[in-house]
Amino acid sequence: MPLLNVVLVPAPDQVVVRVTGDADLSTASLIADALSEAGDLGTRQVVVDVAGTHFWDCSGLHALSAFTARLGAAERSCRIVGAPARTRRLISAAHLGDRLHLDGPVSARISAERPATDRAMPARRPTSGHPVPVRSRRTVSALALRRRG
Repeated sequence: MPLLNVVLVPAPDQVVVRVTGDADLSTASLIADALSEAGDLGTRQVVVDVAGTHFWDCSGLHALSAFTARLGAAERSCRIVGAPARTRRLISAAHLGDRLHLDGPVSARISAERPATDRAMPARRPTSGHPVPVRSRRTVSALALRRRG
């Protein structure tokens, strides 16, 4: 079962393709099929909302790039919105920034403060409410003594 969900939201002059989940080699064909279906609706513009994606690899981005090129050849456009910093970094690393039309420059959010979802979480010590019980050395020693006695 793919870990990707794609929804088409048609409107009179554009179609929004909302992508959520993981976009990788196993789901690239699903992305390509959805984009093709959106393109077949014949609207002037296709907007691809990637704000809900958790992971991208180059196969998903290449599907977007090929689709954008096909629409451009037909004097139509594809615009990508909601790309988080990690997606923008991948687009930059794959040298696709000049082929994909984002809602701002590829580096727009890279230099800005990273959103909370991209920050590493600080190490936390387990608390008593932690789902895995944590025993101190003293507790473990007391249990060992009870078992021996």
